[in-house]
Amino acid sequence: MIERFRPSRQEVGRMVTGLLFVSPWIIGFLAFTIYPMGASFYYSLTHYDVFRPARFVGLDNYREMFFIDSMFGTVLGNTLWFVVVSVPAAFVTAFLLAILLNQKIRARPLFRTIFFLPSITPAVASVMVWLWIYNTQHGLINSILIGFGKKAIPWLSSTTLAKPSLVIVQCWMQGTAVVIFLAALQDVPRALYEAALVDGANTLQRFWNVTIPMVTPVMLFVLLTGLIGTFQSFLFPWLLTRGGPNNATELYSVYVYRSAFKHFKMGYASALGWLLLLIIVVFTVILFRTSARWVYYGGEE
Repeated sequence: MIERFRPSRQEVGRMVTGLLFVSPWIIGFLAFTIYPMGASFYYSLTHYDVFRPARFVGLDNYREMFFIDSMFGTVLGNTLWFVVVSVPAAFVTAFLLAILLNQKIRARPLFRTIFFLPSITPAVASVMVWLWIYNTQHGLINSILIGFGKKAIPWLSSTTLAKPSLVIVQCWMQGTAVVIFLAALQDVPRALYEAALVDGANTLQRFWNVTIPMVTPVMLFVLLTGLIGTFQSFLFPWLLTRGGPNNATELYSVYVYRSAFKHFKMGYASALGWLLLLIIVVFTVILFRTSARWVYYGGEE
């Protein structure tokens, strides 16, 4: 007969003490994560405009999203374009900067600080700087072009250039990814480089066969966080373009915000949010499934 385990008073007391210590986090998690998620799922099945009680409509919001809302296709296309272009561009930019900062150069700490500054600069201040840089008449870039007799470039007012302009800003904001890559590069064992050098490997071969495999776990992490963050991009697109011109930069999060707080379609905005979660989960699963082919974990056979 199996004897049931009964914790002693001392063990129960330690458990209660531990729960009391972590209770602020538990309460915060339940109040600010679990409850909002449950409420948003319920509201996604209702017609809710804040001013009147929510009215249950089933899957009508999702039906409207796919079959009635003509704007949804544009928003989804803009977002997928931005993710497909921005994530690789930002990834490559951060990795190349990390490689440069890993070299033995003068004033290396100063350069590391400069490249990390965009990550800690207040967003509104950064937006003001970029609005000045992209200004058609008095912007930094266009002033130089006009000085050389060239035409000004309508960075944010052109439907063709607006999204690439946001991609440039996204690449500029990769200070955190640069620091993560730099830490990974410095963690590569020197013995591997020495062994490759003894075997006659040149610089490119050492980089491709030693450096890249050893930092692939960090590459996966940066890709994953970049993918999730880019799908949810809101602040810079909203402050720089407000979704314009002609809806060229109306990204998913911008559209969710506009649906909720401009048109007061809280139920529809909640449905949009849950679909975005599903899209992110699908892309994350695909990334994890394919990572087994290219991510190397030290010690694995």
